[in-house]
Amino acid sequence: MAATEMSLMDEPERLRVALTPIRRQLLARLREPASAVQLAAELGLPRQRVGYHLKILEQEELIELVEERRRRGCVERVMRATAKAFLVDPGVLTSPAQVDADFARIADRHSAEHLVETAAGTVRDVTRMASAADRQGARLLTFTLEAEVRFAEPGDVHRFTDELAEAVSRIAARYDTAGGRPYRLTAGGHPAPRT
Repeated sequence: MAATEMSLMDEPERLRVALTPIRRQLLARLREPASAVQLAAELGLPRQRVGYHLKILEQEELIELVEERRRRGCVERVMRATAKAFLVDPGVLTSPAQVDADFARIADRHSAEHLVETAAGTVRDVTRMASAADRQGARLLTFTLEAEVRFAEPGDVHRFTDELAEAVSRIAARYDTAGGRPYRLTAGGHPAPRT
């Protein structure tokens, strides 16, 4: 079975295990299968040290066994990361009650905090559903809309947001079907980073 595309890191202990420099290096390298012997040679580290870290990563299900090979009277284990990308759930750093309280406090749709919390929720939900679909051999049907707009003055941002919300509401009402599968549409805007 192939590694999933994404895995959500939503458990503090699992995240702590993955964040040490050597383990991050191993996870990045193990997007492609390799053995402790190969990894030790590539990283210039003792095989025993690499093996120790691989064992911990395997216990946390961050890597998995791909195959075992007989080599010089020993069994060489070939491992790979269980996902191509590991995403950190921002909620790992805050208690769920605190997230709910903060989100209620920053419900202003024009605040940066609200955009960040909404984006974090999207990352959390989509990553979990995509991983579940991947395990079932299915594809999660999603869509993404992206655009860039240049506003002449700050007030235009608010007027644009109001018009966009009205347009989305009209279109959503046209396609909304009782008993259909609900989709969540999230649109956010932020200044483009200066390049």
